[in-house]
Amino acid sequence: MPHLSTYFPITDPTLIFLVVLCVILFAPIIMGKLRIPHIIGMVLAGVILGEFGFNILKRDDSFELFGRVGMYYIMFLAGLEMDMENMKKTKNKMLVFGLLTSSVPFLITVLIARWFLDYSMAASLLLGCIMASNTLIAYPIIGRFGLQQHPGASLSVGATMVALLLSLIILAAVASTFSTESGILFWTIFCVKILLFCAILFLFIPRTARWFLRRYSDSVMQYIFVIAIMFTSAALAEAANLEGILGAFLSGLILNRYIPRLSSLMNRIEFIGNAIFIPYFLIGVGMLINVRVLLQGGDIIWLVLLMVFIAVAGKAIAAYLTCLIYKLSLLTGHIMFGLTSAHAAGGIAMVIVGMRIETSPGHYLVDDQMLNGVICMILFTCIISTIITEKTALKVIVRGHMKYADKHHQDDEKILLPMKYPELAEGLLSVALVMRNEKLNRGLVGLNIVYDDQKRHENQEKGRRLLDHMAKLASAADVRMQTQVRIAANIANGIKHAFKEFDASEIIMGLHIHHDINPKFWGEFAQSLYNGLNRQIIFVRLKQPINTLRCIQVAVPSRAEFEPGFHRWLERLLRMAENLDCRILFHARKECNEMIREYARRKHPSARSEYALMGHWNELPHLAEQVNDDHIIVFVISRKGNLSYKTAFEKLPLEIEHFYVGKSLMIIFPDQYGDRMDSMTFAEPQHQEEKSAYQDIKEWIQK
Repeated sequence: MPHLSTYFPITDPTLIFLVVLCVILFAPIIMGKLRIPHIIGMVLAGVILGEFGFNILKRDDSFELFGRVGMYYIMFLAGLEMDMENMKKTKNKMLVFGLLTSSVPFLITVLIARWFLDYSMAASLLLGCIMASNTLIAYPIIGRFGLQQHPGASLSVGATMVALLLSLIILAAVASTFSTESGILFWTIFCVKILLFCAILFLFIPRTARWFLRRYSDSVMQYIFVIAIMFTSAALAEAANLEGILGAFLSGLILNRYIPRLSSLMNRIEFIGNAIFIPYFLIGVGMLINVRVLLQGGDIIWLVLLMVFIAVAGKAIAAYLTCLIYKLSLLTGHIMFGLTSAHAAGGIAMVIVGMRIETSPGHYLVDDQMLNGVICMILFTCIISTIITEKTALKVIVRGHMKYADKHHQDDEKILLPMKYPELAEGLLSVALVMRNEKLNRGLVGLNIVYDDQKRHENQEKGRRLLDHMAKLASAADVRMQTQVRIAANIANGIKHAFKEFDASEIIMGLHIHHDINPKFWGEFAQSLYNGLNRQIIFVRLKQPINTLRCIQVAVPSRAEFEPGFHRWLERLLRMAENLDCRILFHARKECNEMIREYARRKHPSARSEYALMGHWNELPHLAEQVNDDHIIVFVISRKGNLSYKTAFEKLPLEIEHFYVGKSLMIIFPDQYGDRMDSMTFAEPQHQEEKSAYQDIKEWIQK
């Protein structure tokens, strides 16, 4: 009978993939019981299963392939989930932190390597580059806790890219000293390659993404397109003598505004990466780590301890010094230190480059001792990084929950989506996803109304199929949707009855693309609906996918700030602008703009809000000249008899048909006073001026 060791290492691709899947499945369960971050479990599993552990798995080409994809995925997601508006505001902080987190460890490493380790200057510079760079190995923890837009996370991602770029430039300089191609010509070609790389990325990707996403809505095609862009960018980066992870990050940064954070496509990208590719990368990193060298004692233990100290101390000094300079909170400093203290992808890539540089016949820049020291240092820094990041993220979540728990339960948000036409349904769902408050996690309500006639059974089946499809799309974005197919003799009455049964807070519904707004439609259907309900109703007509919109233009009538529904529609539009990362331009009177500006500053500081004066509602025809094809125009109008109502609203259907043909538009009927509204509870205004205006208007209505 053959010995058990003859069956190992496993080389069969099927069994290798099976073992990896078992690790991905059980590592979080075991690590959760031990209260250890899941990511450490993946790395330790790689150590145990790899050649330097129990030699159970052979590190075949699949680990190289999937590991490379996982490495790109981490950086791509980091760019995709960044808050671009916040990044623009904090670019100086990001640059300072990037310079500190690269220069402090680099200088400490070079000095210690020269004085204490007796390395050559080239080897010291190479080791300095490894310590200056870092890998966002703990970033999936940030994603799991939903802290991608936390200031500490944003600064860490930007600083990582600055540090990586500087490290790669210094590494290229070190490598060029041992190359026959060094000199002015080498550096000229190197700079030209970088310029061409950036030009191709920033000119090619936005135009291609806008064109593709407008024309193709198939979920599989969109996902493949996005991943193809990521790999194209990585390949171009490597062609420019840079690391592929830099290209992956930049592609994510460029695609950021075309993939809303709350969309099924984003959910699909995150799911596939976190389920397969990123764990594969972490396990592959663990398989490279040789912990046996620590048992040899002597110089290697001293070297590993020294490297770990340099890596941790250098990154800690940079993180907390940045917090001190810009007066950031200590928790923000912890996140910055936790995210930037891990070394993995960049360090391994640079070590491999050093192993190929021959300093003299038979001698290479990186010897076995340095290689083992760096690999062991990677293990310890990954553990430190994940533990600090997870503990800090938990503290941030707990404090944030305590801070906002008292106001979240007061929001009665429950969005009703009446859907009949398949060509409009996906657009309505996408609008609801970017408007809803994800922290409430209350789901959506999908409704299909069927006429009570001879074709009701056939139409019921069509309605069920449509709602089932919409529910699947919503679940792909991790949002639950209740559905109902309802029989009614009158569509408007059916919607109103369903609205009351589901205790909804507002309605988002479509205008059919084949017959634009006209007085007949306005009178027969919409009037019956908005006069029968005093809650917010939003009519939407999209001429292109919502994620390709570049600006939201909002026409606000005078005295709209005194209506009870003012804060609700303003909240929805500002959240929409934030999630789409597009500009939002308010056209209103000075007093109204001031109130909107103050609300946006307090509640949605990252929204790219702008303000323009609109003296009279009759200026709508002139406003049409400013609305481009990739804009959406929003009309906030009031029901008859309310404070901001104007007779000019009666002409709005004709003006839209004449001046806004082919434009994406939205018509909002805000919450109003009335029998239905009197039984509702609304959040009272926070500022004293708003409170007095609110009270005055209530007294005026009562009179």
